[in-house]
Amino acid sequence: MRLVLLCLALLSLPAAAQVYTYIDAEGNRVFTDRPQSQNAQRLNLAPTNSMPAPKAGTPRPMPEPAATPQPTPSYQLLRILLPEPDAAVQNGTSGDLIVTATSEPALLPGHFYRLLLDGEPAGAPSRSPVFHVTNIDRGTHQIAVEILDAEGRTLERTPSQPVHILRLSLAQKRRINPCKKGDYGVRPECPLKDKPKDDKVSILPFL
Repeated sequence: MRLVLLCLALLSLPAAAQVYTYIDAEGNRVFTDRPQSQNAQRLNLAPTNSMPAPKAGTPRPMPEPAATPQPTPSYQLLRILLPEPDAAVQNGTSGDLIVTATSEPALLPGHFYRLLLDGEPAGAPSRSPVFHVTNIDRGTHQIAVEILDAEGRTLERTPSQPVHILRLSLAQKRRINPCKKGDYGVRPECPLKDKPKDDKVSILPFL
């Protein structure tokens, strides 16, 4: 323990001071900066790291405060009002679908709504929460609405919900509006192959 304390004391000596060691009459190892014995040996110590202490009254530079990140705008609510989940939509032959959404708070400046149909954007982003999609194939589809920022990043998105599009088949259309002679080849439900043959036989006069 005594040897450890002596080593710590030596470390506090000035860098220019010389350190010597010898064995005293009692057999103890002695460290000193003055050679008091002929058997004293000079020690070569590694240089110590040092730095000047700040002068009294010198203000220390304060670290610059880290930039506070701006909070990302958030919405407490985003949902689809119409159609309701699992709704069946039937509007004749057009396959139209109107989707209405709402958010709380209302849409912030620089943000946009966008409709997703089966996971793909259905039209361009818009400030309006009302979307009108036409000519959707009959069957079940998934719809969702999301809010985008000015860079096109998604901020909020509703869960996908199913909607069932009911469109009249060609046979149903023909029953509602039977094909007339001029409709064949014009209306999809009146193909030319179904056009009835003309029963009149042309009789050419024999001269």
